[in-house]
Order: sequence, then C-alpha cells, then structure tokens
Amino acid sequence: MNDVLLSDADFSAYRTLIYNESGIHFTATNRAILESRLKEQLRTKDITVQAYFDIIAKNKEELKAFLDSITTNLTRFFRNQAHFDALEHFVIPELLKIKRETGGTLIKVWSAGCSTGEEPYTIAMLLSEILPSPWKFEITASDISLKCLMSGKEGFYAESRVAGIPDNYLKKYFDKVEGGYKVHADLMSRIRFDYHNLKNDSGQRGLDIVFCRNVIIYFDEAAQTAVINRFWDAMANKSFLFIGHSESLFGMDTKFEFVKTQWATLYRKFI
Repeated sequence: MNDVLLSDADFSAYRTLIYNESGIHFTATNRAILESRLKEQLRTKDITVQAYFDIIAKNKEELKAFLDSITTNLTRFFRNQAHFDALEHFVIPELLKIKRETGGTLIKVWSAGCSTGEEPYTIAMLLSEILPSPWKFEITASDISLKCLMSGKEGFYAESRVAGIPDNYLKKYFDKVEGGYKVHADLMSRIRFDYHNLKNDSGQRGLDIVFCRNVIIYFDEAAQTAVINRFWDAMANKSFLFIGHSESLFGMDTKFEFVKTQWATLYRKFI
C-alpha cells in the first residue's frame, strides 16, 4: 500500500477519536506521525483508511491495538538521573519522617506510562537499596501499550538496553542470560504491570509517589489538567509527583505545590 495521506475529514475523525479515547492530541504539525503509524496498520490488514476507522470505532480491542501503535515508547534505565537523586536524597527521607508519625512502613508508587518497564525497575532497585528494614514498597506500572506491558512483565532486556545501570545493581538484580539480561524474580514480584488509560480514574488511592514523565506532553491543556487532578485524587495527603524534565504544571489549575531541590524539581501534595 502507498503512503497514507489522510483527507482533512479523515484526519479530523481519527484525531477526535484518539483524543476522546486517550487524551492524546494530534495537531496539524504532527499529522505525518499519525499517517505513518496508520500506514503499517493498513498494510497489515490490507484495508482502507475509512474501513479501518469503522472497525476501531466499534471494536474496543482493535482500538486498544491502534492506540498502542501510535504511542511513543522511548525510555531507558535511570533516565534523567537527577530525578532518582531527588528520590533518594529528598523524597524518601521526607516520606520516612512522615510515615513514622503515622506508624506506616509501606511506600506505594505508581509508574504511569511505564513503557517497557525500565522506569519501575529502576525505582524498585533504588528503593531496595535505600529503604531500611522493616520498610517495604509496592509499585504499580501502567501503560496504554499492551505490547510494552508484556515486555516489562517479562523482564528481559538486550545487552544494549542495560546501559546506564550501575555494575553493582546489574550484578545484584539481573541474571545474565542468552542475548541479554533477565530481572531477578524477587524484584519482579514487587511490581504489578497493569493496562491503564490515563483518560480514566485508575482506582488507586493513598499513593506516596507518582512518576508520570514525558507523557502529558502529548495531551492538550484540558486533558493535562484532568490527568494531573486524577493523580491528586489517587495520592496520599503527603506525597510526591515527578513529571518530565520538559513538562510543567505552571499555569495549570491544580493544587500541587512546586518543589525545587538541589537535585531536581518536582511537585508535592501537602494538605
């Protein structure tokens, strides 16, 4: 099939459906990205633009597969090290002080938009290293891409993809296997991979830490605000939010407080 060139009417129909179902906002400037992602779907199914739209508009499973195909899944272990430095040296010490006042010993984390799992595994390794006994943690890792979730749940990474993991972490938390490395079962057991569309309420409550980095950049202002306010509802009264280095809540109608540490900037819910 030749390159997909959407008519203005087709582009409007597709981007409206995508926005309504996921909050992802395609503008005229990134129209070519949508067309390139559609090209592969249409080639595989040998179907027209209009016929494929009719299918995904009616079939939720096909729609999930389509949304999977249009998302960008760029990630790596310890991506933006400054965030993990802030987690280790500021957030965790703060949470330990807070929870000692209430008698809690569990840190609840959500890695939203976790892609193929590098972020939640990075968080899990770090918390395993720095949390004193008897403290424990649990991590929910979610994404709109089922393919990415399956990859993260498998916990296998090619040798080229473990770059950035400190040698002592690699030896302690991974097994060398044919073609790459496999995350240890005990670390994998601390993470629950789950499909979730940020357009909807996750149902989670009492979260201490939320990572949602380089995700809301794909949403328009209204969808961004809705997502951030759902995070607020899901988080504990004294908790912390990490968003992407190039993202900001500035000017957004939200209750989060901006925090600047010597390592990185983040947000917190303190009420």
